[in-house]
Amino acid sequence: MPNAHFPMPISHYPIIMMKLVFEVAIAEKIRKMKQRVRWQEPLITARGIDQTRFVLDDGKDKDDEFSFLVIGDSGTGKHRGHNPQRQIAELMLPHHDECRFMLHTGDVVYLVGSSEYYQQNFLQPYREFLVNGENYQHIAYDNMTFKLPIFPVPGNHDYYDLPIFWSAVSLGTMPIRRLIQSKLDLDVGWHGSRAGDAYAKAFLDYLKSHIMPGDLAHHLNEHYTAKTDSGYCLRYEPSKFTRLPNRYYTFNYGGIDFFALDSNTFNDPLPIPKTSEGEAHRQQLEKNRQEFQQQKQQILEKTAKLDPKNPTEAEQLDDLQGQITQVEEIIVDIEKQLAPKQQSSIDTEQLEWLKCKLIESWNHREVRGRVIFLHHPPYVTEATKWQQAQTLAIRHHLRKVFDAVAETIGSLNQNRPLVDLVFSGHAHCLEYLQTQNTGHGDSRINWIVCGGSGFSLRRQRLEGADLIETFGNESRLVANSKLFIGRSGQGSQKRRPYSCLRIDVKAGDIPQFVVRPFVSEWYQRQWHNQEIKPFVIGGSAQ
Repeated sequence: MPNAHFPMPISHYPIIMMKLVFEVAIAEKIRKMKQRVRWQEPLITARGIDQTRFVLDDGKDKDDEFSFLVIGDSGTGKHRGHNPQRQIAELMLPHHDECRFMLHTGDVVYLVGSSEYYQQNFLQPYREFLVNGENYQHIAYDNMTFKLPIFPVPGNHDYYDLPIFWSAVSLGTMPIRRLIQSKLDLDVGWHGSRAGDAYAKAFLDYLKSHIMPGDLAHHLNEHYTAKTDSGYCLRYEPSKFTRLPNRYYTFNYGGIDFFALDSNTFNDPLPIPKTSEGEAHRQQLEKNRQEFQQQKQQILEKTAKLDPKNPTEAEQLDDLQGQITQVEEIIVDIEKQLAPKQQSSIDTEQLEWLKCKLIESWNHREVRGRVIFLHHPPYVTEATKWQQAQTLAIRHHLRKVFDAVAETIGSLNQNRPLVDLVFSGHAHCLEYLQTQNTGHGDSRINWIVCGGSGFSLRRQRLEGADLIETFGNESRLVANSKLFIGRSGQGSQKRRPYSCLRIDVKAGDIPQFVVRPFVSEWYQRQWHNQEIKPFVIGGSAQ
């Protein structure tokens, strides 16, 4: 029935009107990000500056023992009746002075990475980590300075934009906007990320703003003074200058090499074969897309019948918000598979960079460990992610890199895994997995998914903890999940355990990483902090 918000029933609006997000092509993401950091301009290359590296100048970076925090998929505003992102921030506050920095595995701001929502979805919850954070209302999102360094990688939502129709003010679209704002309460404004521009202005050294050559030269003289084996690089100074050099980057701390990746530019699904089997698969994908679009419309119709002022129905709306973004994510994954593929759609430059940097790391005597963090998980048992084509693509491309590194360094790693730890997000849960003998360079690696720090949580897949992969006619165990913390239960017994991590790095030629999960569960409209036993990775425990 029509009502004050909707001049006609929701079902009468075309399904295409319900599309929430738009993603620019990989080549466009790369091109625009290069422009923002003035990638390898003559004035920069002439000085021998490495634009993918920085030095964390806190006077403690040589310590063999140190701690850091990890969060991911946090950037949401308040849910109906609770604010999980702020709850997780408060869990981390007692560790602020003991930890040297925080890694963020992406999706810093939902739903479309808009600058409009940085104030609500980033500055407000993390105000104690910011210089002058007590006055966070007066801090511009593109002028943040961190007391505790926060090192993010971009998530898919940090790159999303709104479909063209969304920004148009018309009678046809206003009912949908009112639905989103008054019912689902999604964090959607009048524009999106502008292909990651808001993220770049918030966290990167946005050299594009230094227009005059003299201005750029002065900036380089002031902030690109750190010297490493790869040349000069940016000097990151907590509470003074806290910008990152690029969308992917590396730094060394306490003898550990950290590698931050932008997985949004090598997550394009592999081409569908032009065979009869491939055509059948394409037709099935088309059918699946229509079914999910219908499912999304049905969810929208359900929301119109619920009252956000009723506590029980408000939680149902919160669940529906998670469901609609989950369905939208699946549709995006299907559309990525169906889109025409071009050879240039994969970020070969970044993957080659990672290969070379890992080889350099293994040939550097003073480096004792390696950590990678990125948004999309190569291994995961969260229900919506294991079979996503993007998951398969990420695993495929990282395997090629690891295989090339393993072949180059030979026995140099002495049977140690090529990387000690890989952190990722994207899957809305906390999970710890170990790969078995995969037949590739990613064997025996420890993988931690930290994507449950704020947004709607997801369940573990019904198939359980063992990940089986098919190689030709053979199926074999490639990974096993040791810990999974995500949504569980039904109705009034539904549990929402949000999470973050503290990692304590121990001294030694082969370092130990003590992983300390922190969990706060929203259950029956109250918060309950959980004790999760720490576990050790590496060292003698490897």
